[in-house]
Amino acid sequence: MLLVGAPARADVVELSNLAVARAEEGVLLSFNTRFELSHTVEEALHKGVPLHFVAEATLYRSRWYWRDQRVARAMRSWRLTYQPLTRSYRVGIGGLSQSFDNLAEAMSVLRASSRWKIAEAAQVEDDSRHYIEFSYRLDTTQLPRPMQIGFGAQPEWTLAVERNIRVD
Repeated sequence: MLLVGAPARADVVELSNLAVARAEEGVLLSFNTRFELSHTVEEALHKGVPLHFVAEATLYRSRWYWRDQRVARAMRSWRLTYQPLTRSYRVGIGGLSQSFDNLAEAMSVLRASSRWKIAEAAQVEDDSRHYIEFSYRLDTTQLPRPMQIGFGAQPEWTLAVERNIRVD
């Protein structure tokens, strides 16, 4: 009997790397994710539906006497579109965009970020304990309204991961 590895599920986002560093310019976060788009999501992309991916990081200061204090919050979003006339993919980050010949190249850009500044150095106290709540997801709230109806029963549109990491 031949053993073949099971294919990765499309609705699972693996966080292969999540690292935080304190530097002179502030608190920097780096991450790498691994996931594949489901057939349904990829089909919608090819029919002209833009996909939005969002990474959020919130820096908290731990307090024993009260709720933890939110020190800073940062969000980064990517917009993935397919251009049928040129048969290319476009990834937009803020006001900048870049074209790619295939989906794998476009996905590699939006799966990772390095040295993302989430807080100023002055916002982090040296004698306090801090941690970051990180999340990465496919933002289905930015899809066209008719597509959002009935998403609760469609796991192929649920791409998300959440983690906490301590700041040293």
